[in-house]
Amino acid sequence: MHIHPEFHRFLNRQDKEQLLRQRGIVVWMCGLSGSGKSTIANAAERVLHKQGRFTTILDGDNLRTGLNANLGFSDNDRLENIRRFAEVAKIFVSQGIIPFVSAITPRGELRDLARGLLGEDMFEVYIKASYEACEQRDVKGLYAKAARGEIQHFTGKDGSFEPPQNPDLVLDTETTSIEDAAFELLEAIRERIAHAERI
Repeated sequence: MHIHPEFHRFLNRQDKEQLLRQRGIVVWMCGLSGSGKSTIANAAERVLHKQGRFTTILDGDNLRTGLNANLGFSDNDRLENIRRFAEVAKIFVSQGIIPFVSAITPRGELRDLARGLLGEDMFEVYIKASYEACEQRDVKGLYAKAARGEIQHFTGKDGSFEPPQNPDLVLDTETTSIEDAAFELLEAIRERIAHAERI
């Protein structure tokens, strides 16, 4: 295999961030299906867009219809799913873009994999909601299918979910509205970027 990555001749990250007048950060949102990850990401992105920020959302369902369409939900496939998420987010953040990653990321080893690839660029947000609360919402009808045995390895039922031990932010959607959660997220992102710029 003859692979020769070219980076030294490319414009660097600082050039891109100066053009966009912003600092890139990966907002990695994990939590059960139906916890509110995509909804909060959408709300936060709209605010940043109005502020003139360049953002994108990498959503689990969307990527599984394209880039990750060949992956299932076995342990190995979940690992590869997250690896691809992280690699794509890494490309975006290196261009000064703010990607929101909306992915269940059910186990610590998966989040560790992402952090290993993204380093300090990763801002880990745990969207907290119990299985019961998400089952009641069941916005996609997945919990009903899981209850009927139509979905194998469903996270929280057949497949375990390990809550993050030390996330950068926890947003509990059982006690916090989407609007308040989005506001709290935006404030946390602003503080994180401000801190990084002071270093």
